[in-house]
Amino acid sequence: MRTLILGFAAGAAWLQTQASLPPHAGAALLAIAGASPVAALLLRRHAHWRLAVTIAAGVGLGFFWAAWLAQAAMAPQLALADEGQDITVTGTVASLPYRFEQGVRFNFAVERAVGSRVPPLIALSWYAGFRDEVTSEVGDVQPGERWRLTVRLQRPHGNANPRGFDYEVWLLEQGVRATGYVRPQPRADTPNVRLAAFVPAFGHAVEASRAALRARIARSLEGKQYAGVIVALVVGDQRAIPQSDWQVFNRTGVSHLISISGLHITMIAGLFALGAGALWRRSFFTGWQLPLRLPAQKVAALAGALAAFLYVLLAGFGVPAQRTLYMLLVVALALWLGRVTSIGHVLCLALGVVVLLDPWAVLWPGFWLSFGAVATILYATAGRTVATLPAQASRWRHFRAAVALGAHTQYVVTVGLVPLSMLLFSQVSLVSPVANALAIPVISLVVTPLSLAGGLLPAPLSDALLLLAHAIVQMLAQVLEWLGARHFAVWTAPAPPMWSFCWALFGTAWLLAPRGWPQRWAGMLGWLPLLTALPSSPPPGKLWVTAFDVGQGMALLVETHGHRLLYDTGPAYSADSDGASRVIVPYLRARGIGKLDGVIISHSDTDHAGGALSLLENVQVGWLASSLFDGHPAIEVRRQQQRPYLHCVAGQSWTWEGVHFAMLHPLPSSHTDISLKPNARSCTVKITAGNHSILLAGDIEAAQEAQLLARSADGELAADVLLAPHHGSGTSSTQAFLNAVQPTLAIFQVGHRNRYKHPKAQVYARYGTMGITRLRTDVAGAVVMEFGEEIGVEQYRTNHRRYWHGL
Repeated sequence: MRTLILGFAAGAAWLQTQASLPPHAGAALLAIAGASPVAALLLRRHAHWRLAVTIAAGVGLGFFWAAWLAQAAMAPQLALADEGQDITVTGTVASLPYRFEQGVRFNFAVERAVGSRVPPLIALSWYAGFRDEVTSEVGDVQPGERWRLTVRLQRPHGNANPRGFDYEVWLLEQGVRATGYVRPQPRADTPNVRLAAFVPAFGHAVEASRAALRARIARSLEGKQYAGVIVALVVGDQRAIPQSDWQVFNRTGVSHLISISGLHITMIAGLFALGAGALWRRSFFTGWQLPLRLPAQKVAALAGALAAFLYVLLAGFGVPAQRTLYMLLVVALALWLGRVTSIGHVLCLALGVVVLLDPWAVLWPGFWLSFGAVATILYATAGRTVATLPAQASRWRHFRAAVALGAHTQYVVTVGLVPLSMLLFSQVSLVSPVANALAIPVISLVVTPLSLAGGLLPAPLSDALLLLAHAIVQMLAQVLEWLGARHFAVWTAPAPPMWSFCWALFGTAWLLAPRGWPQRWAGMLGWLPLLTALPSSPPPGKLWVTAFDVGQGMALLVETHGHRLLYDTGPAYSADSDGASRVIVPYLRARGIGKLDGVIISHSDTDHAGGALSLLENVQVGWLASSLFDGHPAIEVRRQQQRPYLHCVAGQSWTWEGVHFAMLHPLPSSHTDISLKPNARSCTVKITAGNHSILLAGDIEAAQEAQLLARSADGELAADVLLAPHHGSGTSSTQAFLNAVQPTLAIFQVGHRNRYKHPKAQVYARYGTMGITRLRTDVAGAVVMEFGEEIGVEQYRTNHRRYWHGL
């Protein structure tokens, strides 16, 4: 059975690497399910062949099961003709709404749509003011309410970058097949209106309960810094925790505790099981002799499983919570049926159930960390002899034994997850053992029970408990901040290739082998290739350029053999999210790049400078050049850091490993000319590597293009690759300018269905008429160019296409 389950999980994971779904998945699934038992019966006397058939059957069942579910999930589709059109929909609020400064986001279960076919579940944003429309009031949407709304929708689409978050598959896993926003000023005959205060349904009741608990905690902890942490521990909603706090939790390795984790669920289930068992043994002090009717152990198992189920519902049914729930349910079922089962069987059954219900779970780090942690503990403890204390041993000896066991378990998990942490995050927290030794008992045994009790008990007792829980979290956070601020807190290295990862796994298995195994310390040698790898770089004289898919904005990483330059930092998406935090920093971390030699911010528009602060806070930057106005926050940060800052000025130039950089624009006088728009001061750079070059033109417009033509010598503007000025707007890319540059390739960094309609149709056609290859990041994803004897070009959506990608 375990072999079949492992094969099933492997098959489901294999399906998630495919560019397209296999045809007739249902028929193939039925065929394999029918043929496998027959083959196993015929080969019952041939153990090796039977094992091979079992593995193959598991892989096939997992692959086609996942494909069948994917086909069903992707079947509801918004018609292309309906994208961006006003559609009136009636339905219910199907999720816990997330309120932010500009409005609210929520999932909406569609019951009826007027004039269009709309998928049954859509994700909506309702803004207080949108684009150039008059500000309107945002509806106070609550889970389970029925509303009639006028919306504009589009098919799921997200940024596509190496090592980036895949928004499209995340939506697919949630069952969301369209995204959009509520029109703030719909037609007079179809206003946005609440039709029913609550529509009875199990899911609505769960989400309404979560919303009520969240609102209660928010009222009790209004204005408190770590109220979001308390909310996360009670209802699993982590969206109110700011990125600055997440950075501390990640650096100290305790982020797995800042949610409803498996450890918390087990603890709550255990407390309920102990309480129910104790009361049942005493027949609730009634003298009814209840244990004679039903053993107390079974009642305790049932109470623990029920408590775990309710708590997991509050958690939003995340993968770590699912894994723990299924394991507890299997143990409870085994106890009820009188069957003793091993932890290995329990873990495999939990794995099978998780993948059966959610085959996309294998795509997320939480899945691998959850099962990896339990598997590591099993490997390091199963079959080992454990010394037991005599019954008459003192409490102090029992306490020391418990502490020793906890320390050993923490050591095993910390060491065992090093290879997986490097593979998934390209970093491992060196202070994690100390941080977790403190945080696990504090969060699991003190803060979580206090928070749950505070959420459920009546006032004023609830307020006192929640304030106490917050005070403890605040004190813990101060210690974690101090630990995370140490320069040695985190070890970073590039994401390892598969051979390095497997070698590190072998070394870890050697290190955690039983006592008596020869030279166990030598297992750490298996980590050397993993931890000491250096970021890759082009050969001397060559050049790599990565144009990120950051939406409607610009951001390019330029790499020579020994230096790295970032041109622009992407847009600002919201108050706590931008192109740097979402795209650039994760990419740099995955590559093991902790320092940029230089950063150029072409100008102050938020689609170019929106990620500047996040970048400067998370990455060491040598020098910063820009055309930003004095007083810009990025300049103030540089002054506080006492790091070099300079204005972009035409005539600046430098050479890195044979690659020449030349600043062509703006002129020195432009920085004091207040009549100029920021676009007119865009830093324009030409980079030449051997016989090939790229021109980064920022948002210059026709007037600046004419100035460049007037003061440039023949051929000075010529470049093989052109970053289309101003994203291909109608005010740039004049014919004369393109004639002077004569590019063979043009990159348009634009957002999907952006409101500016960049690139403009006539401008885009102008490039095409000249025979210039055109790549749009909203279609191609990130574009990676290698400048050598020739220019190699890789499009991320083409080279890493998955079946859920819409374009």
